[in-house]
Amino acid sequence: MILLILIFHLLIFKSDLASEVIHSWTGLYTATTGINDLPEFVGVNLFDDEVTGYFNSKNNQFEIRQDWVKELGEKYVEDQIKSFRDFTCKFKENLKIIMTEFNQTGDQGVHTLQQMYRCQLDDEDGATDGYSQFGYDGEDFIKLDLKNTDWVTARPQAEIIKQKWNGGQSKYWKNYLEHDCVKWIKKYVMYGKISLERKVPPQVSLLQTDPSSPVVCHATGFYPDKVKISWQKDGQDLHEDVDVGETLPNHDGTFQKRAELKVTPDVWKKNQFTCVVEHKSGDPIHMILTEEKIRTNSAGTGASSS
Repeated sequence: MILLILIFHLLIFKSDLASEVIHSWTGLYTATTGINDLPEFVGVNLFDDEVTGYFNSKNNQFEIRQDWVKELGEKYVEDQIKSFRDFTCKFKENLKIIMTEFNQTGDQGVHTLQQMYRCQLDDEDGATDGYSQFGYDGEDFIKLDLKNTDWVTARPQAEIIKQKWNGGQSKYWKNYLEHDCVKWIKKYVMYGKISLERKVPPQVSLLQTDPSSPVVCHATGFYPDKVKISWQKDGQDLHEDVDVGETLPNHDGTFQKRAELKVTPDVWKKNQFTCVVEHKSGDPIHMILTEEKIRTNSAGTGASSS
C-alpha cells in the first residue's frame, strides 16, 4: 500500500498530452518491520514513470516488468539482484538504528523506512537533475542537498544518520544522480526506443446498457496510457453530469478508459453532445452522440445490439 501511494504521487506529476523530452529514472525502496505478510524489503524501479522492475526480500529475485528491459541481458538481472540484496541489508541495518533513536528497540509495532530517489535528463539541452529522500513511519526524515553534497534532516532523530552518511554516502549519491544514473537513462532510452515511441490510436464507441442508463464514451486499445476523454454540450466543455473513470490496462498491453454522460435521452436529443478523445497518436476524435451511434444491450435500440 505504501509503495502504491508513492507511485500515485509520482504519476500525478506526469505532464499532460504534450510531447515529453524529459526522461527519468526512479527508485522506490521500502523496508518494514512488524508486518508478517509483507517482505522486509521491497524495491521498485521506474523509467519515465513506468514500472520496469520489482524485487522483494522474500524470494530475493528481480522481476522484469517491461519486455524491452529483457534486451539488457542476463547480467543486468544478476547485477540488479546483487544490488537489491545489498540494499536489503543496508535498509534493515538503518531501520534498527533509527528505531533505537526513537526508543522503539523493543517495540513490536509496524515501522517503515522508505527511500525515493530520481534522476532526470532533458533531451533538448542535456540538463540533469535529481534527488534522494527518506521517510520514516510516513513522515519526512532526511534528504540529500545535491548542490552542497550534504544531508538535511527533517527530524532530530535523523542526526545520527546524517553523521554516518556525510562524506562517503553524500559523495556516492551525488555522483550517482549526476553521472551514473544519467548514463543509465541514455541506455534505457536506446533499448526502450521502440516501446517508448510506440503510438496506437484509441477505438472509440458509445455504449448504453438500456435507454434509461448513462451513455458511456469508451476508448480502448490505445498506447501510451495518457488520454483525455471529455464531453461537450453544444461545443462547450461539460463538467456536470459527467463521470470520468480511471485508465485501465488491457491484456495486450494497451489501455482503456470511459466517461459516462448522465443525462436523459430527452435532454441529449434536443442538444448536441459530443465525446472528445485526445491522444498523442493523432488528432482529437469527436464522436457526436446520436441514437444511431449507440451500441446497446437493448434489442431494437441503437445502431447495433449485442
